[in-house]
Amino acid sequence: MSDAIVWMTGASAGIGAAMAARIPFPARVIDISRSGGTPGTEHLPADLADPASWDTVGTRMLEVLEDSEADRVAFVQCAGLLEPIGFAGEVDHHAYAQNVVVNAAAPQVLGHRFLAALRESGFRGRADLAILTSGAAQKPYPGWSSYSAGKAAVNAWVIAAGQEQEQRGGRCTVRAIGPGVVATAMQEKIRRASEDEFPAVDKFQALYDEGKLSDPNDAADQVWRLIEDPGFGNGAVLDVRDLS
Repeated sequence: MSDAIVWMTGASAGIGAAMAARIPFPARVIDISRSGGTPGTEHLPADLADPASWDTVGTRMLEVLEDSEADRVAFVQCAGLLEPIGFAGEVDHHAYAQNVVVNAAAPQVLGHRFLAALRESGFRGRADLAILTSGAAQKPYPGWSSYSAGKAAVNAWVIAAGQEQEQRGGRCTVRAIGPGVVATAMQEKIRRASEDEFPAVDKFQALYDEGKLSDPNDAADQVWRLIEDPGFGNGAVLDVRDLS
């Protein structure tokens, strides 16, 4: 049995799939998703857009911790929604609400449940909580109002939750990490957007044309470097492009 457990959201594609495949230590990997199927992982069924499923995730996390002798655990949240691309007040109402729930609410509540499971189980090993963020949190783009706001909310939560953990003796390290601009299906969707929906589309098309998108595996390795590095403080908001 592995001496580490890693829970992951968004592990089925893109940077999340690369993160799951490139964990730098032996681990039992639990994929939190609707359909599962991520190679080498166990499946914990959950629809992140449905708040009713979040309680199931938290309860199962606690059960796993109580039944395990792991000395290291991590929860890496890679899931996110870009759609709908378009201006607030002009896009589909249901899709906009789902974007807000998945990008802003789910990471906070699931992060809270992970921290609670650590406390309630009496876990005393190393614990890391990492949530993928975006430069759009600091530089919101027209056409990405809900996505940009969701990532900004994640950053604020990480800063506060990290400080809270330090005041409780550093039980868990909490960080937000931006993977940079990565060659994924999300970037393809961005390039297909019209200028009316997303006025900055030419900027992202130029990054692709100039070969400036990073490989998902390289980006995943850099994110793991930042998770592993003890030199960054609790509650840090980081970006792989800041690595020397």
